[in-house]
Amino acid sequence: MEIINDFWTKFNHILDFQLVNSESGLNLSLGDILHFIIFTALVLIIAKYIRYFISHRLFKTSPKLQPYGSSIGNIARYITLVLGFMIVVHSMGLNLSSLYVIFGSLGVGIGIGLQNITENFVSGILIMFERPVKVGDRIDVNGISGIITNIEARATSVLTNDNISIILPNSYLTNQQVTNWSHNNHKIRLRFPVGVSYKEDPEKVKEVLLKIVEEHHGILKQPTPQVLFTNFGESSLDFSLDVWTESYLHKFDILQSEVYFEIFKQFKLHQIEIPFPQRDLHIKTDHTKS
Repeated sequence: MEIINDFWTKFNHILDFQLVNSESGLNLSLGDILHFIIFTALVLIIAKYIRYFISHRLFKTSPKLQPYGSSIGNIARYITLVLGFMIVVHSMGLNLSSLYVIFGSLGVGIGIGLQNITENFVSGILIMFERPVKVGDRIDVNGISGIITNIEARATSVLTNDNISIILPNSYLTNQQVTNWSHNNHKIRLRFPVGVSYKEDPEKVKEVLLKIVEEHHGILKQPTPQVLFTNFGESSLDFSLDVWTESYLHKFDILQSEVYFEIFKQFKLHQIEIPFPQRDLHIKTDHTKS
């Protein structure tokens, strides 16, 4: 027992070793640092569990509230972290204002850094509640096209068609013009330009095009596909094949390829000519010269 008491006395003596002892009243011992590390780790674990409980348990039971689970979970996590940090510091007997002594000289640099972080954090809250975009949406923003895979408080992850993850600051989504292909639902309209020779019958062309889309499994029956006669081109009669799809939302380039392959096949089968640009050259001869 005496050995244990002796060990405990020496251990407490080590923990009482002062690492910081300033005239402003900021005193930090080795025990305070250990106390801070242990309880901060505990706060991080609690915050992570609260986020998981809200997003995966509490809101999962209600279909109407489920889309908001991730947003509320993230906000609850950050609130827990802030409150937990304040409680840990207070439990150490420290005055928060005394910490300014340490960070005073770094104030300007930290302020500039926090400006961007704060902007992205506020933008993240706006995105979570206003929901202009959500996980699973396909978006186009400033040349970046892909599917949103994750929305955090500071940044949003977008997966491109090349399977590349791009991390966008949330302020980027609130300050830029964003095209959301699936904001209301996952149905999108695709328009395929088609040109045929002037000698072809427009009604026959329309009939063949509608038959092509009618037999394609990825094209919706409703809304009804349309064939529009759009223009008398320089070398062709121009049509627009308008179709709607849902299953090809994230791979409409594949649908376009499949449709054009079938158009070429059916036009060849029905002997419908696809023209190429051509020019008629008329040569005038001056008969006055001999």
